[in-house]
Amino acid sequence: MTITSKIGAHVSTAGGIFNAPARAAVLGCETFQCFSRSPQGGPAPTLTPEVIKKFKEQMREHSLKNFYIHAPYYINLASLKSNIRYGSIKVLREELERGSLLGAGYVMAHIGSHSNQTLEEGIKKSADAIRKILDGYDGSTKFLIEISAGAGSVLGDTFDEVGKIIEPIKFMPGFGGICFDTCHAFASGYDFRTSKGARDVLAQFDKHIGLKFLKLTHVNDSKFDLDGKHDRHEHIGKGFIGREGISQILTTKAFSKIDWILETEDVDRDKDVAALKEIRSH
Repeated sequence: MTITSKIGAHVSTAGGIFNAPARAAVLGCETFQCFSRSPQGGPAPTLTPEVIKKFKEQMREHSLKNFYIHAPYYINLASLKSNIRYGSIKVLREELERGSLLGAGYVMAHIGSHSNQTLEEGIKKSADAIRKILDGYDGSTKFLIEISAGAGSVLGDTFDEVGKIIEPIKFMPGFGGICFDTCHAFASGYDFRTSKGARDVLAQFDKHIGLKFLKLTHVNDSKFDLDGKHDRHEHIGKGFIGREGISQILTTKAFSKIDWILETEDVDRDKDVAALKEIRSH
């Protein structure tokens, strides 16, 4: 089987987003992910024509054809607080527009939490929010939902929940699909560390969501064991999933056609890039 996945990592935009392509290239990346604004809050840096031009020049200089944007961490599309919910909708629409200016393939986001309400209410609020985000949107960047690690009342840790969230909006223009995070899925109880396990997990994904909506993967080992409900990334081969376990899911047909993005710690991330290239080559 030929694997066409490009390998990348989340890189810093310190000093300007136009610095991200060079940082990705230093790591040996073929694509990358970054923030377009602070993940903690505050106004987004203005994307002036000069910034956009410089960014695209850097993409060409380092032979990078595509990249992805991760939304800020404070997003909560199911919040009972209107300012948080509508603020999240506004930010995600802005991120899609910003991504379109820069040429990003996808913007991915965590859905949020259904605190102090039922799961069903949280699912409905999230779907309604995504509809508002995409209403009238005609940009080139697509929106992805990232599966979560499932702590507390966090939404999107099971394929069933994600499938219910996207059901009303999955064919809207601008909706791209799902970002599968290996650490998050493992933390939520999905065990893909064997060939059979990987097949079973993908069968569940297909049943509840549909494999055609699998568009990107975050590749991270896990500091905690299966079903631990902890979003704690570890370097490839250093955690409870293990290099062989990660290889089992990445070398499936479904994962062989989507890009692999690392979100491990900065130190030794170049070794993680090299490890994924070795997995891809076998």
